[in-house]
Amino acid sequence: MSTSSRLTPVQWAVCIVAAIGFAFDIYELLVLPLIAQPAITELGGVRPDSPEFTSFALAWRGRLFYIPAMAGGLFGLLGGYLTDRYGRRRVLVWSILLYAFAALAAGYSTSLEQLLFFRCLVFIGVCVEFVAAVAWLAELFPEPRQREAVIGYTQAFSSIGGLMVTGAYALAVRYADSFPAIYGGHEAWRYTVMSGVIPAIPLIVIRPFLPESPQWRERKEAGTLKRPSLGELFAPEFRRTTIVTTVMFAASYAAAFGAIQQLPGIVPGLPDMVAITRAAEPAPAPIPAQQSAPGTPAPAKPKPTQQQRDAQRQVQQSISLVQTFQEVGGLLGRLMLAFLAIRIVSRVKLLRIFQIPGLIVMPFVFAYAATQSVDMLKWGAAIAGFVTVAQFSFWGNYLPLVYPLHLRGTGESFAANIGGRMIGTAAALVTTSLAETFTGTGPARLAMAAAVVGTAVYVIGIIASFWLPDPGQKAVAEKD
Repeated sequence: MSTSSRLTPVQWAVCIVAAIGFAFDIYELLVLPLIAQPAITELGGVRPDSPEFTSFALAWRGRLFYIPAMAGGLFGLLGGYLTDRYGRRRVLVWSILLYAFAALAAGYSTSLEQLLFFRCLVFIGVCVEFVAAVAWLAELFPEPRQREAVIGYTQAFSSIGGLMVTGAYALAVRYADSFPAIYGGHEAWRYTVMSGVIPAIPLIVIRPFLPESPQWRERKEAGTLKRPSLGELFAPEFRRTTIVTTVMFAASYAAAFGAIQQLPGIVPGLPDMVAITRAAEPAPAPIPAQQSAPGTPAPAKPKPTQQQRDAQRQVQQSISLVQTFQEVGGLLGRLMLAFLAIRIVSRVKLLRIFQIPGLIVMPFVFAYAATQSVDMLKWGAAIAGFVTVAQFSFWGNYLPLVYPLHLRGTGESFAANIGGRMIGTAAALVTTSLAETFTGTGPARLAMAAAVVGTAVYVIGIIASFWLPDPGQKAVAEKD
């Protein structure tokens, strides 16, 4: 591969595939916060107006966030090993195809258990793809400044993916009735989930033109490529790096899943949204005398009026608006990270540019702005996205610098999947469980729990950063 500042056509193809992969990684992850509530309502079998629905919905929301992350983390760790054993390109392509077609199948789920199963497959593909793509890019672009720029800017497409899924959800909400019926209905959440199959289409076309990592291929063909070992990550040379990056990766993901990704569940509880919903409620009908006697069956629940459907659509559009602001903030954060990564040599200083403001932002957004109005919350979400999402790009730039070639996929996978996907995403379950201990409506309880969790994990991340090894922009010396 060329090491000049100008990219060759093949390098552009590589960047396009990596950008598509990163974009739909986040696309798939951010589908769930948008569709969780309507999917639980449709598939759960518990009436939304029943007393037990709030606890039921919070429990399943936690499961849908955490169990797929556990599956993705475990299989993603295996994917990192396979990336080191069988090549970056092969694992990258198959992981993208896995999560794309699993997303298509998820749209046809007939129960929460089926939806959970397909979401597990989606997470497995996403977790493997990130590790393979980062290792692939780091080795195809060996010149340091070019490598930092390519990894940084292609990862910025992750936030483009967030904007895309927000737009897809908004379109599905608006035009659901015009799409082909699924099981006799036109539920917007199903069309949004199924749109995740899109990346499979260009990938099938471009795949024959994609090169393998030249460093990996040369050593594999020469028989000098060492076999990766999970135990080697905890050898004296790498132990500190492995432990600290795992803890900090977990803190980054915990801020996102424990707080930011709870916003779609918080927005309906804002005072202006509650007012819209209540204004659409019809006056209670008097109960006929013959139905007031004990043992008399309750009357059937009336169908929603047009005013109620309009109010629901307005709330869904407000959710999409807040999500859009959060994703724009995240995109700007990733772009700023990519810009600074080739200008600030110290990786620790680079990270703290985003960590320290985040410690102030998180409690303000979730303990205050999340109780005020959509207008205030959307700006708070944008700032929270800026400081938090930028840290995801940081790890993509940082991890290839601290592990040798034969261990790169395994090391990245351990930090990203054990730390980020398994431990970090557990914050979603912590948040939904902690919400049960607060008083008030479901959205209000979720907001307070998100404030506590988001602030706590930022504190953990900042403390851990004092032990983070700082390699600058030079990769570790190869020892193969």
